[in-house]
Amino acid sequence: METMSEATTVVDLDANVQYWNESAEKIYEINRHHVIGTSLYNHFDSESIRLRDALFNGSRVQRLYHVPRPDRHVLINSAPIVRHQDIIGALSIEQDITELVRLHEELTHRTEDLHNLKQEMNRYQSQDDPFYMIKGYSASIQTAIASAKKVSATDATVLIHGESGVGKELFAQAIHSASRRSDKPFIAINCGAIPAALFESELFGYQGGAFTGAEKKGKPGKMELAHEGTIFLDEIGELPLELQVKLLRALQERQFYRVGGTEPIHVNTRIIAATNRDLEQMVAEGRFREDLYYRLNVFSLDIPSLRERVQDIPELVQLFLQEYSASHEQPVPRLATEVMQALIDYSWPGNIRQLRNVIERLTILQEEDIILPEHLPPAIRAYLPAGGSVPAIAEFSTAYGVTAQPLTTPLTNPLSNPLGRGFVRREPLTHPSLVNAPLDERSQIEAALTRTYGNKKAAAELLGISRGTLYNKMRKYGME
Repeated sequence: METMSEATTVVDLDANVQYWNESAEKIYEINRHHVIGTSLYNHFDSESIRLRDALFNGSRVQRLYHVPRPDRHVLINSAPIVRHQDIIGALSIEQDITELVRLHEELTHRTEDLHNLKQEMNRYQSQDDPFYMIKGYSASIQTAIASAKKVSATDATVLIHGESGVGKELFAQAIHSASRRSDKPFIAINCGAIPAALFESELFGYQGGAFTGAEKKGKPGKMELAHEGTIFLDEIGELPLELQVKLLRALQERQFYRVGGTEPIHVNTRIIAATNRDLEQMVAEGRFREDLYYRLNVFSLDIPSLRERVQDIPELVQLFLQEYSASHEQPVPRLATEVMQALIDYSWPGNIRQLRNVIERLTILQEEDIILPEHLPPAIRAYLPAGGSVPAIAEFSTAYGVTAQPLTTPLTNPLSNPLGRGFVRREPLTHPSLVNAPLDERSQIEAALTRTYGNKKAAAELLGISRGTLYNKMRKYGME
């Protein structure tokens, strides 16, 4: 017991301490010489001693959240010590989770501040399209956005599927902002980040005096705070089975009880859940409740991984380069073509979150406004093209009427280039499908719009005409 990292206490029938290990000394800052042989009531408030239940009632508890002191949070296991069917003492083993609780509270506050900041930004940056933060013109991401826009007009429960880092919370926020609940709260809760012992009080809140250390006025839970708004249950597949039952009951009845409360609380809250797990497989294995799965899976939304939308990588790279260059107060660096090739070829298991982190690293390591292959992380450096061959970049450049620019050649106006720094437009344009005179003019315009994913500015530059001329010609051919 002396080697255990948990605080271990043994008391006799009169609650006198018979054993107090080194971990207990550290957690409660009480030397064993001052506690052994004395009553536990001399060191703790009587209401906070869970061993009383074991001594008087013979009851056991396992991993029970407990606050023995206002500044200490523990998970306690306790049981009576029995000899010849008589209780002669009790044993408790307590895991200190004070730092975990503190970090969780800090994370909660930071998350709320971040959501408020994002909502404030949404009001100023794009009141017309809440999905503006989701970037990409690939067919897969556009399909997901179109589906999300349709379901946002309803109150249907949404289950978002996608690998870690694809932007599931970004979609959830956009759906909320595009719904008729947009002026109501959006509350996010990560089911995998909250200890099971704390989850019920976090979701449903607790009544004043529900347990020692609880606030006297009680505390509303996330479900209550999201009344008439949206609650986002991220990583729903991490929720333990015993908590799935309580969540299902609250979703079905649209009411719940605070921990320690007796009055039902009625809520009108929209549910959006997200997972990177195969819930159907978990249901088959008995690790996720089937009834909860069907309650959540009213509308399923699949978010593509970055591997499924490779053509969006150059745009995302340029966006992140500009973002981090602005935050670091430095010029937007140029990108060697072989670096872009490696970024395109890499599999991105962490998806957009990983790409964002890599780009921030590159903006920090770049030298003289140039990002070179040696700046890449080793895992991505392995994808550098051999012998300087960059077929994907060449194909990408040809499709947009651009060519990779050697890094020794400065760009005259990189901001006017739809591909950003490190690429320049060819002069004159020589793409055969666009400049061959016998081709029908309407077909040329359609080809340019197709190659630029509908970007009229880029299409006009590709055709070598002004944007106004392009609009006039589109009106002429009824293409608006």
